[in-house]
Amino acid sequence: MQKSIITFVIRLVAYLVMVPISGQLDGTSFRDDYRYHINRTQENILVDGNLNEGVWQAAQRATNFFYINPFDNVQVEKGDQTVVMMTYDDRNIYVAAICHGQQPYLVTSLKRDDGGFWDGEAFMVSFDPGNERTNGYAFATNQEGVQFDNELSGNLGTRSGGNGGGFNTAWNNIWKSETEVFDDYYTIEMAIPFNSLRYSDSPVWGVQFNRVITRTNSFHAWTPVPQQFFGPDLGYNASLVWDEIPQKSQSNIAVIPYTLTSGFKDVQNNEPLETNFQTGLDAKVALTSSLNLDLTINPDFSQVDVDRQVTNLTTVNIRFPEQRIFFVENNEVFSDFGIPPMRTFFSRKIGLTDDGATIPILYGARLTGNLTKDTRIGLMNLQTKSNDLDPGNNYSTFSMTRRVFGRSLVKAFFHNRVGYRNGFIGDDYMRNMGLEFDYRSNDGYDRFAGSYSLSYSDGVTDENAYYHLIAQFGTPNFRMYTNVAGIGRNYADDMSFIQQLNQYDAVRDKVISIGYDHLFSTMTYTLFPENEKVNIHRFEITNIGDWERNDNRLFNYRLRLGYQMNMANTSSIEIGFARVYRYLLFPFTFTDNPLPVGGYWWNEFGIDYQSDVRKDFSYTIGGTIGGLYSGERRQITASANYRRQPWGNFGFAFEANELIFDREIGNSTLLLIGPQMEISFNRDLFWTTFLQYNTQRDNFNINSRFQWRFKPLSDLFIVYTDNYTIDVWGPKNRTLVLKLNYWLNI
Repeated sequence: MQKSIITFVIRLVAYLVMVPISGQLDGTSFRDDYRYHINRTQENILVDGNLNEGVWQAAQRATNFFYINPFDNVQVEKGDQTVVMMTYDDRNIYVAAICHGQQPYLVTSLKRDDGGFWDGEAFMVSFDPGNERTNGYAFATNQEGVQFDNELSGNLGTRSGGNGGGFNTAWNNIWKSETEVFDDYYTIEMAIPFNSLRYSDSPVWGVQFNRVITRTNSFHAWTPVPQQFFGPDLGYNASLVWDEIPQKSQSNIAVIPYTLTSGFKDVQNNEPLETNFQTGLDAKVALTSSLNLDLTINPDFSQVDVDRQVTNLTTVNIRFPEQRIFFVENNEVFSDFGIPPMRTFFSRKIGLTDDGATIPILYGARLTGNLTKDTRIGLMNLQTKSNDLDPGNNYSTFSMTRRVFGRSLVKAFFHNRVGYRNGFIGDDYMRNMGLEFDYRSNDGYDRFAGSYSLSYSDGVTDENAYYHLIAQFGTPNFRMYTNVAGIGRNYADDMSFIQQLNQYDAVRDKVISIGYDHLFSTMTYTLFPENEKVNIHRFEITNIGDWERNDNRLFNYRLRLGYQMNMANTSSIEIGFARVYRYLLFPFTFTDNPLPVGGYWWNEFGIDYQSDVRKDFSYTIGGTIGGLYSGERRQITASANYRRQPWGNFGFAFEANELIFDREIGNSTLLLIGPQMEISFNRDLFWTTFLQYNTQRDNFNINSRFQWRFKPLSDLFIVYTDNYTIDVWGPKNRTLVLKLNYWLNI
């Protein structure tokens, strides 16, 4: 392990010495070159999409947008230009936009925050209220007035290999938007309340305007953002200059009570019907304009989208995203520590088991936001309920980030879990603490980071540390990213996600923790041809290795060569070849009999095609052939969606894996089938049904949800869930939930 760190440092120094500083665009200049001066209005603005108020004639106009995709640094043609105006009063920021372009305009759904929103026409405004380039908010809509909002962080990454992880789409707030559609343009009016934002006493904010036109498959921005970055990248914002500093909101409290009644029937065990009635409360309190307190009592998350099941051909758990309302706002202040397969905080470990079953939470409190312009904090405490077998747990966490050198961050965290049953249990605890430094260049291409943390629990004195180092370099065409990380086998992961830490022994039916070191590196080279039919050619080399510390044994290695071509019509094709090595530390099974401990080499070849997503009918199809441990695997994946604009989406997903081993191990065919239907009766009434047939989990699941949004962010839900065994067909359990929640601003 020491050799790998030394090699990493030598290569890093060599790169710094030998590679000249490139002349890339630096977002800092945009704050001076692009300035929108926003002035207060005394006029009463009716948000109806008709721009007939006098203030819109007098306001500064932001126009002459630039392309980001399919090429950059070129102004959009006049016929597709966007014109934006802004003003404000004591309560709201008002945004008006005139979006030129030919019909027909594509809208994928009438549902707020729909996952396919960005496949259709869209306009978005994003704010960086602290002018920090590390955190912000985005508000988007389309010609139908459908809303999409999310939090932004500085972790958006790049298109050429970036992860886009800085979008928190689960964040929601109340704001207004209406539109009017004309022959060759449509107009937008937005009212964004000040109390939906967290901001400091700054006379200048960051701001960006983005536009999607599906007819040309193009993405636009007011400032010339390089093609490698996402449109709302906080490093390329313009300046929003206030004629006077926005006043602090006098009252900014939201109370969200709910009431729920449900029935649960355990059919498999012939148990009687269980009925339940419960109430609970969530609250959001703005202690300052930049510091928010979230409170919850007896929360329930039954209306949250069901987890999409996957076929898991690894020996470890899959990471599912956090969707629960209480955990999502400012979530990055807790979760952006570590690297993606090794996150030192993962909120799904609280109140959920590994298979997604709920553990009741009695109460919780979260304090998040900015103490100063450059300092963000997060403080959280939750208590879960005990039962006859297991005690409850009290979870506390504190994290802080301090901005330095423009976009760079110094981070610290402390996590504490302690068992609780009629009092705290003295020897049942876990405490983790750590520091991290994350340097990012102002242009967003280069990054260097490192962290070190320790874990403490009863009787543990060694092999309890975690570390990582990151280096990222780039040019407009080239990107290199690498990280080295390691963790001891006694590092407690009660509040974290460490993918390879816990290994399953199929013979003893036991989970065993291991210490290991991890190396990941990827290089991508992207060509942007001057071709009307092709947007990009991307070539990629990725290398992954994991070493078990006890015997210094390589147990996971993957070298992948990949090629991707994105077409101007939104279709794409991806081809990949991988050389794979796995050393099974413990017996593991995909069939009736376990594979023995030992090393296995194999090759994989895969190809995937995505059709034009702008069409009413779109599809993906792909396949993989090659080995799997001592056997062979043949995989085929397919999905299709038919859109009846704008009210209906009817989809189907299919995956089949044929696993062929020798006679002693056996063979298996794993099927995953997932039809789904979504009907939007209007922007406030939805019916969604999702089916999942998964032979690996021996489960067929039906989840059907009716949602009536009778007031902004206030909903009535009727949710029906049904589970069946597949192997010996029969019902497992059924649940029917009726839930009403009400969002009240005080």
